[in-house]
Amino acid sequence: MFRLPIRPLFAACLALFACVPACAQDTSFDAYLQQVAAKARDAGVSQATIASAFAGLTPNQRVIALDGDNTSSGGAARGFPPLAPYLQSHNTQARIDGGRRAYGRLQPLAATVEARYGVPAPILFAIWGHETSYGAVRGNFDLVRSLATLAWEGRRRELFEGELIDTLRILETGIPRQTMVGSWAGAFGNPQFLPSVYLRLAVDGDGDGVRDIWTSEPDTLHSIANYFRDAGWRPGQPWGVRAYAPNTVDRAALMTEVVAPICPRVHVRHSQWRTVAEWRAMGVTPQGAIADDAMAALFEPDGPAAPSYLITQNYRVILEYNCSNYYAMSVGLLADEIAR
Repeated sequence: MFRLPIRPLFAACLALFACVPACAQDTSFDAYLQQVAAKARDAGVSQATIASAFAGLTPNQRVIALDGDNTSSGGAARGFPPLAPYLQSHNTQARIDGGRRAYGRLQPLAATVEARYGVPAPILFAIWGHETSYGAVRGNFDLVRSLATLAWEGRRRELFEGELIDTLRILETGIPRQTMVGSWAGAFGNPQFLPSVYLRLAVDGDGDGVRDIWTSEPDTLHSIANYFRDAGWRPGQPWGVRAYAPNTVDRAALMTEVVAPICPRVHVRHSQWRTVAEWRAMGVTPQGAIADDAMAALFEPDGPAAPSYLITQNYRVILEYNCSNYYAMSVGLLADEIAR
């Protein structure tokens, strides 16, 4: 399941739907690969690795079509689909049960990773479950071909050219070409990292000298945890808790006035931030453990008559993995189910 991690790809998010004349295919595919090869050599990639990766490469028209389908953003005038059907289709009983089994089987490893990084293990398993169904569905697109196609196609050339060069850098470390397969847009492995994220944050959790996020469970969990720690996860604080919010709460007065620089349609749905103690004073009662001095926003994804939540900064960390309220809510709630 391809998603753009937010912080590492900030510029890409800003330019996601902007295609100016400079984005157009301005050269042949082979000529473009020669340009990339020169940049890759400057980045320290050997000619042998480049030649092996680019030999016989052709554009993947399926990838171009999928990228074209991905341009629809659901215009600002549209409402928001309800969360409940999304949860029903994503947090299935099979996914919950699979997470509980994996968590139980890997309990000693999970405890070690949680202690090292400060990120609750159920969150790590929830990410793993959502991204690849605990490793069952990792994608089968050749990453070099996909990324070369997307970079040449040009709508987001700067982003995908960088990811292509980083893929070559990964191959240079000795990772086999046949291992480098994943989503149509370059995400791979159990956590569906992009190449740049892999190079920066993947961890050799089992100490064998290879950062193997494809088959190594220790490397997978350490790497996801390292991503979350790097993104600012606050140990000891939940991602959010269910809350009772009475009708007397003036929702209009609590609407945020801050316009987020990225994914504004995601953040505009969250209220202004208050301490939990301040929420309690307004009659909003947390239904789970959360400190009174924790900062939280009120989020009612399906409206005041449906479940309400007090979300914390850690919810925003989940959003950095995939800037979608549907995704973040489903990850948080799946983690809660796995931990039961």
